[in-house]
Amino acid sequence: MPLVVGDGGYDPIALTRDLAGVRAQLLVRIRCDRVFYRDPPPRTPDTTGRPRRHGDRFALSEPTTWGDPDEQLTVQDDQYGTVTVKAWKQLHPKLERRGRWADHDGPLPTVVGTVIRVQVEHLPKQDTRAVKTLWLWHAGAADADLDGCWRAYIRRFDIEHTLRFGKHTLGWTTPAIRTPQQADRWTWTILAALTQLRLARPLAADCRLPWERPRDPGRLTPARVRRDFRRIRHDLGTPASPAKPSRAGPGRPKGSCSGRRTRYPAVKKTT
Repeated sequence: MPLVVGDGGYDPIALTRDLAGVRAQLLVRIRCDRVFYRDPPPRTPDTTGRPRRHGDRFALSEPTTWGDPDEQLTVQDDQYGTVTVKAWKQLHPKLERRGRWADHDGPLPTVVGTVIRVQVEHLPKQDTRAVKTLWLWHAGAADADLDGCWRAYIRRFDIEHTLRFGKHTLGWTTPAIRTPQQADRWTWTILAALTQLRLARPLAADCRLPWERPRDPGRLTPARVRRDFRRIRHDLGTPASPAKPSRAGPGRPKGSCSGRRTRYPAVKKTT
């Protein structure tokens, strides 16, 4: 089942609400000062007044409010040492009529999910930053796999560096794409180029800059392989035939007008 991983800049509650009914899972980082609530206790028959919507308080910064986790996992990792993952299910936030929910019609919804706490023994080597607790929000059509969730979020950093390399170096966002179909074709072209750089890793030399550290041939980054790809391409050759000279085309007929192009909304993070 697909797992959508997001950083703290996204609204996990709004995404959970929008993806309701979709066969996918959501995993988003949340701040360490957020507060959630458990389901209220069953109502007794002789109780009057409005039913309670929120039960006991669950504050991420107050360990006394956590209670025993519903699931717990402890694993050993080469980079992070002892990793302890705890999960509390069936938690929901207390929404207010502001931001996303300012114009919501009717009562505010109760969005239920799982809060996951990840604690590592140490960060990878050569990382002097202080170890911080990682809090994640999980929701979706399947239960949270604790081992898969924390590893998937760690892999998000690799994905972000790949996207940055595709945008800044390979020119993923450089052309002015007009239609979604053109964007799909250009994206597949960028992915093919990135795949070529990874496949050419054993053939490339370590063309590093003066301030970069040497790397083993099997661990060269796509950026370093790209520096030596001109030589690799010359040695490999190409199955394509040599280009033939040709004249410029006739161009657009005189008096033709294609009209205004169709505009498509851009996908942005919430403010």
